[in-house]
Amino acid sequence: MALPKVGDLAPAFSMRNQQGADTTLEQYKGHHVVLWWYPKADTPG
Repeated sequence: MALPKVGDLAPAFSMRNQQGADTTLEQYKGHHVVLWWYPKADTPG
């Protein structure tokens, strides 16, 4: 899968939020959204 380019639309996805609830990108349609992944400070595992 190719990495998105600046300005590309985000693909539909779901994930668990910090409270453990399932969240989808569709829930935020019409709002500005910032997606942030923090890969455990680049630690193994």
